[in-house]
Amino acid sequence: MIIHFAGLGSMGSGMATACLRAGHEVHGTDPSAERLAALVAAGGHALTEGSPAADIAVSVVLNADQSRAAIFGAGGLASRLAPGGVILGCATVAPDFAREMEAQAQAMGLHYLDAPISGGAGKAATGQLTVMASGTPDAFTTARPALDAMAETVFELGDSAGPASAMKAVNQLLAGVHIAAMAEALTFGMTQGISPEKFHQVIPRCAGTSWMLENRAPHIVAGDYTPHSQVNIWPKDLGIVLDIARDARFSAPITAAALQQYLAAAGMGLGREDDAAVAKVYARNAGLTLPGEAG
Repeated sequence: MIIHFAGLGSMGSGMATACLRAGHEVHGTDPSAERLAALVAAGGHALTEGSPAADIAVSVVLNADQSRAAIFGAGGLASRLAPGGVILGCATVAPDFAREMEAQAQAMGLHYLDAPISGGAGKAATGQLTVMASGTPDAFTTARPALDAMAETVFELGDSAGPASAMKAVNQLLAGVHIAAMAEALTFGMTQGISPEKFHQVIPRCAGTSWMLENRAPHIVAGDYTPHSQVNIWPKDLGIVLDIARDARFSAPITAAALQQYLAAAGMGLGREDDAAVAKVYARNAGLTLPGEAG
């Protein structure tokens, strides 16, 4: 299959590479020349005016605005698809936006799969993502070669766009809260003489653990905030959760509290650091020194 990618960041690059390993012809575009060069070095191609029409297009950009531009903007993915091709929208967006994208694609004679992803950069690179997907049976059938290459698990959540993005919002509520809770617990432990190293030895073996704790706490222990997932992701994603909650007249106070910590981290200039850097908000407020920081 010929697959076009828009977005070659920590997730998109791994997904594109997984498609290459599966034997597909991959063409990609990204604002970063370095990321594009990495795709070419792996056997892919830069997406240009001369690129062949795609069977499948995958949008792995940051948000709704970028998704709209990447898919339906001038020279966007939709304009480069073969008739009957499918667009996979993988960004975290509101369900109403996913439905809007589906309607626009269908008006062009294209399929659209609402296909947000989970699993992190590591699983993207190994083709072991979890995809929460909803769309027509034809959209699933057309997208199957890419899904098989990129994902270990595909949940089929409905026959139209929207349900998958709703499920992703539920996941992001938990993920964002869990990272903030991990940071709060780790720094609280420091006030009681429990080092981050000891925290990470003990808590992953106890009932209070979570996948996010086990994945992100090592970043704090190492004092390494190289961004695998940036702090800046969470004001967007938890903002989407709270927008949906407001429309549903649902109170989400724990989500709102977590959002404030990410906003504080961004305000401290940490927006482009790994999201584990939210621990620095707690450390600053408590006068604590995290690993790798000067006392």
